[in-house]
Amino acid sequence: MLTIALPKGRIAKDTLEIFEKIFQKSFVFDDRKLILHVGDFRFLLVRNQDVPAYVLHQSADVGVVGLDVLEEQESNLTRLLDLGVGKCRVCIGVPKIRKLDFSLPEIKIATKMENITRKYFSSRAIPVNIIKLYGSIELAPLVGLADAIVDLVETGSTMEQNGLEIAETIFCSSAHLVCNKNSFISKKEEILALYTHIKNYILTK
Repeated sequence: MLTIALPKGRIAKDTLEIFEKIFQKSFVFDDRKLILHVGDFRFLLVRNQDVPAYVLHQSADVGVVGLDVLEEQESNLTRLLDLGVGKCRVCIGVPKIRKLDFSLPEIKIATKMENITRKYFSSRAIPVNIIKLYGSIELAPLVGLADAIVDLVETGSTMEQNGLEIAETIFCSSAHLVCNKNSFISKKEEILALYTHIKNYILTK
């Protein structure tokens, strides 16, 4: 049996739809339940940020998680496939009334993605002071807490509604199929069969 960790929300829904199309079965979590058994698969429904931990510690053999989470956590997992769902961008957002001056001695960035932010600005040799926030990140540059933000953007409407605009896109993110390195050895045949089914489906969509 393969155990697959799925992130709650839209990515889980889109991923389960892929499995339904491939195996011609209904994959539906009952109300409030976090484990789903279907044939030779066991699905775990967890927070997006927790998927790498479940897979890394082999509580799940395989996981589906956003590239943004993989890049931020730098987990030692095998990346198998870009599923092409859950698409969004990691962007720098700035107030519309004030452009970001990259020549400042130091730029203050509010974000929950510290590693991504640090690596990006380091690659451009720009000193950065990262202010870690867990929510309402768009507020930070509006009240002087930060010069800009680094955040996930789907449509850009949240930034727009809060008087911000996208200054730069750091990278595009989507859901990726990942697996535990030990599981890939011990369950290689099952994992590769799953990979092949999903890849063929994506290519013919």
